[in-house]
Amino acid sequence: MLRAFFASKKWFLWAYGGGTVLFLLLYAQVSVSVKFNEWYGGFYDILQKTGEHTFDDFYQKLVEFTWLAILAIIIASITNYLTRLYAFYWRKAITFDYIPRWRTVEKELEGASQRIQEDARAFAKIVESLGLKTIRALMTLAAFLPILWALSEGITIKFLEGVPGSLVWTALLVSLGGTIISWFVGIKLPGLEYNNQRVEAAFRKELVYGEDDKAHHASFETLADLFTGIQFNYHRLFLHYGYFDLWANLYNQIMVVVPFVIAGPALFSGAITLGTLIQISNAFGKLENSFGIFIDNWTTVTELRSIWKRLREFETNLLTHAVSAKS
Repeated sequence: MLRAFFASKKWFLWAYGGGTVLFLLLYAQVSVSVKFNEWYGGFYDILQKTGEHTFDDFYQKLVEFTWLAILAIIIASITNYLTRLYAFYWRKAITFDYIPRWRTVEKELEGASQRIQEDARAFAKIVESLGLKTIRALMTLAAFLPILWALSEGITIKFLEGVPGSLVWTALLVSLGGTIISWFVGIKLPGLEYNNQRVEAAFRKELVYGEDDKAHHASFETLADLFTGIQFNYHRLFLHYGYFDLWANLYNQIMVVVPFVIAGPALFSGAITLGTLIQISNAFGKLENSFGIFIDNWTTVTELRSIWKRLREFETNLLTHAVSAKS
């Protein structure tokens, strides 16, 4: 899976050249986010202190926002386009690594068509997308950690009183706690996703056989029995996703108000301005999202773990039966 793309001379330019371009685009996106955070501070301070500013100051801030928004849109659009291309060529590398190896195996490998076509596509797309999100999260941490650390001055948190960078430590603690809880809540999802693909494959295989020979395959009773297995697994899957969605939505809603609960008293005591409070909220959210990236993408991670397991099993079968054929 990885070697087919990153260890191949044929795909060297796309794997590393394309990866470098995407890395630079992510850096540009994070830089624009920092500029937006600075803009929040000035804009909301103008709204709080209208007597000290003119309408021209307000208008100038709107013009500044417009240019930042245009730049952000252009960078995001280019990034999304190159991301799709990158994932496609990664998929192509995996597909044409599997095909010649699969053709030399005489034994029929169950689900080979899905591994080569669907799972290769999904793996490349998810890994590339999740990889970029992880890199963006690390860049965001590097950019916003010192900002939130500086904004922590004047903010008093009882259980971290006297500790420098208290807002940063709070973001880290709540994200770490949320990740641990998410792992326990969603612990059964990867296995259920894996089983789901197996029962779907068995149903699809019987239908394919039935296209050529309805007399001996794809009877109503057989298909009904196979679909019962699909239904049973989906009910279990939906139930566990229901638990996880409940927790994930609760966590996300709580995180909206946490920075305001922490920094709100400092606003009313006069220690910080409204603009600073908004900057704290935005920077706290950026850091919390970076720390908690796997909470927001747990469903995707679950799907990836299931796909990885299936592809590793397929590669093992290719290797095993290739050796058997040679001997």
